[in-house]
Amino acid sequence: MTTSVLVLVENLNAYLPILEQSGFQLILAQTPAARAEALATRREDIAAVVTRGPLGFYAAEMDALPNLRIICVSGAGYENVELPAAEARGITVTNGAGVNASTVADHTLSLLLALVRDIAQADASVRRGEWRKLIRPSFEGKRIGILGLGAVGMAIARRALGFGMSVNYHSRSPRQDLDFHYCPSPLALALESDFLILATPGGAGTRHMVNDQVLEALGPEGFLVNIARGSVIDTAALIAALQQRRIAGAALDVFDDEPRVDEALKTLDNVLLSPHVGGFSPEASEDSVRLVGKNLAAYFAGEPVLTPIHS
Repeated sequence: MTTSVLVLVENLNAYLPILEQSGFQLILAQTPAARAEALATRREDIAAVVTRGPLGFYAAEMDALPNLRIICVSGAGYENVELPAAEARGITVTNGAGVNASTVADHTLSLLLALVRDIAQADASVRRGEWRKLIRPSFEGKRIGILGLGAVGMAIARRALGFGMSVNYHSRSPRQDLDFHYCPSPLALALESDFLILATPGGAGTRHMVNDQVLEALGPEGFLVNIARGSVIDTAALIAALQQRRIAGAALDVFDDEPRVDEALKTLDNVLLSPHVGGFSPEASEDSVRLVGKNLAAYFAGEPVLTPIHS
């Protein structure tokens, strides 16, 4: 009997044949309308779901699928998957921990370089026939602060070392296997950072972890990059700090209510914006689908899944 898999993720299509070649029948529902239709018309068929953190999967949707057995999150974050509801139903949940860490780290450093060196504004000025030439900071000897030192945070740290930066970090507990300097709070980290990078998971536990006090501690010469989740920052506080030049600038790949972006952010010349593409690359997409396939195959063979997550 063929196992039907509901695929909600919109950026993996080129690699979905990997799942089909493993014998899974895919139901593509990559828009809200298609998602609702699939839940209504294929409810008896669906045994597995592939989603990502911002898209999530909710208790009511689980309840609509009587034969749902496993939810695979294609990336590391799973903030909008209702884990207690899944556990109550005995539904296994997996994620893609680590599969796109290198790609996210590449995007993070790209944003940081472009922000600090004023690349976007300089490019725009040349296209307008102007000649914007600002004196901008270099990277050698700067202190990079990484909030969240998981796979992504570590990949960022390795790249930062190549630029001659020192690495500070904050996470739930210090890492005994590293020489990086541990800061006991986000506030302490901001005080010891020239560049503050947010790489922590989203969810209730990290909501507004970066608030007005943290931004004040980062200071008028400090830059911030968020490739974590929009909820990690108090966006109103960030906008005020940028408008008042209480921090030097910010680069954001994630937002509170994607794809909507606060209009105030779009008007600022000390902000760099990208549309939540930090984890997108051919390599990361292929690796993500392969890990989903391995988790699905293991589950339906009665074997332990590779990357389980629990509430």
